[in-house]
Amino acid sequence: MKKFFATLIAATFVAFGAQAQAAYYPSADEVTVKVANSGGTFFPVGNPNVNYEKYFTGQTFLAPLSTKDSINVANVTFIDGAHTFWHIHHGTCQILVAESGAGYVQIWGQEPVKLIPGVVFTVPEGVKHWHGAAPGKMMQHLSIMQASSEVSTDWLEPIDEKFFRSLK
Repeated sequence: MKKFFATLIAATFVAFGAQAQAAYYPSADEVTVKVANSGGTFFPVGNPNVNYEKYFTGQTFLAPLSTKDSINVANVTFIDGAHTFWHIHHGTCQILVAESGAGYVQIWGQEPVKLIPGVVFTVPEGVKHWHGAAPGKMMQHLSIMQASSEVSTDWLEPIDEKFFRSLK
């Protein structure tokens, strides 16, 4: 466990990189301006998150910061209220570190928790949850998870949009 957290801390501050754009996404430069206007971050915005877009509402960008050894660290940027569907991570917890903007994380059966810069939230392994930007806002967070062949994610249903829109 000590090795896991030592690797986690080291990986968070070691890796930088990635840029690109897809035709139907705003450019990374445009997103970078939004990020700067919301308080900014020193991590890259990354690429449009096209591999997982079917599990998100709205546009997201993904910048893998480290995929080495036994830990994955990524900077995730959610644009204009984008958020995940409900999902469950098996074989690992997920640590979310809010960097800029405003958003939420919610564990099934519990009240949503506001994510603002500096908030760290740990989603326990095997727990149904969602996370993303607040309605009409953008948000960035680091996602930190253990990496192994035993880690998987079950993507479930979208969150209720009426409920989501009621969040401030």
